[in-house]
Amino acid sequence: MTMSVSSNPRAPYVLSSDHPKLRAPQGKPIIVHVVVNIEYWPYDQLTPRTIVVPPHGRSHVPDLPNFCWSEYGNRAGMPRLLDLFGDRGVSVSASINASVIDVYPRLAEAVLEAGWEFVGHGVHQRAMGAESDEGSLIRAALDKLESFTGKRPRGWMSPGWSETFDTLDHLSGEGIEYVCQWVIDDIPTMLSTKGREIVAMPYGLDINDSVVYAIEKHASPEMSLRIRETLKRFERETALGQPRVLTIPLHPHLSGVPHRINYLEEVIDTLLNRSDTIFMAGSEILDWYRTAVTEPMA
Repeated sequence: MTMSVSSNPRAPYVLSSDHPKLRAPQGKPIIVHVVVNIEYWPYDQLTPRTIVVPPHGRSHVPDLPNFCWSEYGNRAGMPRLLDLFGDRGVSVSASINASVIDVYPRLAEAVLEAGWEFVGHGVHQRAMGAESDEGSLIRAALDKLESFTGKRPRGWMSPGWSETFDTLDHLSGEGIEYVCQWVIDDIPTMLSTKGREIVAMPYGLDINDSVVYAIEKHASPEMSLRIRETLKRFERETALGQPRVLTIPLHPHLSGVPHRINYLEEVIDTLLNRSDTIFMAGSEILDWYRTAVTEPMA
């Protein structure tokens, strides 16, 4: 007798080709989800990521060049992203550290004025496992965003894709309905928790400016190339009757810089000009999925 073993405790394994066919929103099978990650990197702490290797390999505080990398994005990169998506009326999800509201109040106000969906992203840009009281931190982050926006966030993206074994249970208990850190499929997937289920929203590992530029250190056109190649494959797969979510995760200090923003602009315009694409924020995708999964195509 073969014993059944699960690959993980949250989502039963399913071949993507075995999913029931879902009705595409408005008949457009390629769902584009733009996520802009807005973060606060404290000046008096080591930065979560570096563009410049510390001299002699020794990290120090203040880490001025790496702090400025992020600070430039919040000062100069964000206006470019706000203009790009605002001029085109594109729905955007803002994965935002709650501390941004206090540290960069004008930035938070601009995002709110733009109508972007606020998604929980911790308080500071620090891994969930580094927190002594994870549940309280999650609650504090969501309370802060709710107080500022007037709406309780429905989505969550853990800083650095991090989780503990209890993160999803805490999130479910605080009313979170979808998360972005479980990157396991090209359509939403249900995750079990000690409370109600949470939806794993497709996200981007390979198509993510942090991976492409900060980790793999590719040239500026690389992300555009990956998105275009992904579209070629999605065209073939959606022709078989199953929608796909194309998530484009961005950071203002990476995609908002002058030598990359033009490539991003071209990609967004290409996507907007297609007849088979629709831009949706996280909660819009969630609501579509909940309806589509209960009324799959025959």
